[in-house]
Amino acid sequence: MQADAQATGKAAKRPPETVMRLARMGAFHQSRLSFMRILLRRMQREGWRFERRAFDIDARGVGHAVYAAHGPRHSYSLVAFAHDLPAEKRSDRVIADAWDATFALFDGLPEQADIDRLAANVPLQEAGRISGRELSLSRANRSVRLFEHVVGRLAEGRQPDPETVGHVGYLMRTTAVYGSGKFGAADRDMIADRPEFAAPFQAEMLSVYLTRWFVIELAEHLARARAPGTAVAMAPAMRRRFGIGNSTGLGMAPFLITHPVLINNWIAAREEALARVRSLTRATPEAQQRFRALLARAVQNAAEWQSEHPLQIGKLAALRADLDRLRARVDNGGLDGTRPWDALYRWAEDTLSLEGQEQLVSLVLEPYGDLVDKLSDCMGADEAAAFCIDGAMTVAELRATLQDVYGWALEIDWQAPPAQARCWYVSEEKLEPRLGERFDEPVTAYEQPLSPGRDAARLYADLAGYDPDAPLAELLLALPVHRHMVRRAQIATRFPYAEIRDNTIGADVLPIDMLRAKLSFFGATHFDPRSDRWVRINMYRGAPYPDELAGAAYDDWAYPVLPETAS
Repeated sequence: MQADAQATGKAAKRPPETVMRLARMGAFHQSRLSFMRILLRRMQREGWRFERRAFDIDARGVGHAVYAAHGPRHSYSLVAFAHDLPAEKRSDRVIADAWDATFALFDGLPEQADIDRLAANVPLQEAGRISGRELSLSRANRSVRLFEHVVGRLAEGRQPDPETVGHVGYLMRTTAVYGSGKFGAADRDMIADRPEFAAPFQAEMLSVYLTRWFVIELAEHLARARAPGTAVAMAPAMRRRFGIGNSTGLGMAPFLITHPVLINNWIAAREEALARVRSLTRATPEAQQRFRALLARAVQNAAEWQSEHPLQIGKLAALRADLDRLRARVDNGGLDGTRPWDALYRWAEDTLSLEGQEQLVSLVLEPYGDLVDKLSDCMGADEAAAFCIDGAMTVAELRATLQDVYGWALEIDWQAPPAQARCWYVSEEKLEPRLGERFDEPVTAYEQPLSPGRDAARLYADLAGYDPDAPLAELLLALPVHRHMVRRAQIATRFPYAEIRDNTIGADVLPIDMLRAKLSFFGATHFDPRSDRWVRINMYRGAPYPDELAGAAYDDWAYPVLPETAS
């Protein structure tokens, strides 16, 4: 499609002071570089095999199942435990101690002794202990109304009602998918050299993908148990309408601050992809046709996307209006002329809301997999390599860096209460990040270093009394409290998208913006905030199931199929 598309003069990547603002990051959408899509492309390309190795679940929905994925060199197994959970114990909160289903992703094919060990620990989640043979630990709860609707319909020999399905979009939602050494699981370093895990969060994305398969089969199993004479399986087109839901809260938000190199690499890859497409001198007829088709599906996606949160309701209204404007622009020659994608983006900057602009960023990448997809190889990070501080850097050089990267923070009056109204700390009960009210709660003594803007301003103020030519080693011997901020500043000189360019402890900070930014890179859709601190999403909605993966024609499943083309 793109062989004859040549670039003359590379378009510049968008500057970090534009991209790394929380309002924009809170408008990011999934794209070709989202981790779910990276995983499915790899598994399709490499011809992964899948099998259900065990399904020992009774008529009440209690028991265990094992689902295996076989790659070129390694096999991985989702070990799932289904439970009969009383309604009063069902909760999305991290403090819950029981769930409808619990899971572990096992490295290899488990033997009975492994399953017995996991059965004694996985249902307990944090209260249990897993081993280095496990790559992730997770749990999920049913969407009760939709789960019962689906089981009941299938038991009667009917398919679920599409409108009812569309309103929720998942049968279960996870409340946590833990990996990278948590609760005894394998450390990231133990699997980082495997090609299938080179991109970020691939083990966790594999766990969720297999969980989706299990959940559909569990619903079908319960329908057969209820009415063996009339029950039917779910139609392929219908089952693709189900993803896996997820409830995510504050625990995820600080990740964007504590992993600056990794976040830089995610966003730099996306910005490089956008720059490559904007550099193309023309849009071929094939590329235009693909874009128009996916734009129509993005319109459908926005129409199906529901939320009860006032902030998201407003954003959805803006997105729907933006997509109408975008479609009119394209229909009126918006892709004609030289460098049409660049012109279209520049028009969007002047015309559309942040929601619409960022939706366009994702859409323009879609026709150009050959330009975009290999950038996923650049999205991992060896963060330890950037940890060392260059003590030979001079005070003058550091001052210049702080002015460049944190100039916005130097203009804030940090003595004003609204500027530091919030305080990040870690709860003793669950060891999870929390956001307290600094002047209303006794949390300041437990504050975590999650306000780079304020810390940069404090460092800058303390530099005033030092010789500009003095090395930072001398400064840090006298003021070691600034070590973490000096490190961040030096990282930001090499990794331009490493730092959020907003106040993360201000009275008006919305943690859901940080949550959405990270979850968009996972590939999540249909963000539905329940407050400014937690959000529900959908994962893998529309994706092919393992038995369909080899025959999937396009990597565009994140956009809903239009009614007239559904099969």
